[in-house]
Amino acid sequence: MITPALLGPIDVLAEEVVSGVTIIEFILLGLVIVNLAIRWVAHRNLVIAARNGGVDAISRSLALDVTNLLMILGAFYYITVHVHGGVVFTFLVIGLLVADFFEFEARLVEARTEVPLERPKGALFASTLVFIYIAYQSLFFLVQPFWELVV
Repeated sequence: MITPALLGPIDVLAEEVVSGVTIIEFILLGLVIVNLAIRWVAHRNLVIAARNGGVDAISRSLALDVTNLLMILGAFYYITVHVHGGVVFTFLVIGLLVADFFEFEARLVEARTEVPLERPKGALFASTLVFIYIAYQSLFFLVQPFWELVV
């Protein structure tokens, strides 16, 4: 029986057809991978800008902000499809956004004091947690037969 969801009717229909797999989980997995790649490029560009132009040349990456926004919107949509998984994912993405904000401010302080810019360790750790969780949610069907033998 197809149960209606607030904003997720496409995923609810797909879940009935493909036996438990929803489309949004794979979209979020791809988005998180793109976010990690953009995060790497943005930090590299930030280091180059700080080296060449100082603190005045540093600015937030628009691509990183857009992927962060898409991840939070996708997380809200994911809540409408799977409440528990969506709430956990949303919590992790919000933690990533907070870490990302403070990491950028820390890079500004490092540039002002002319200290070499460090990697954004907190945001990278939060990104890794987000990636691990959505990979677990979306790719669980690969380990499900083995999991059922144990549990």
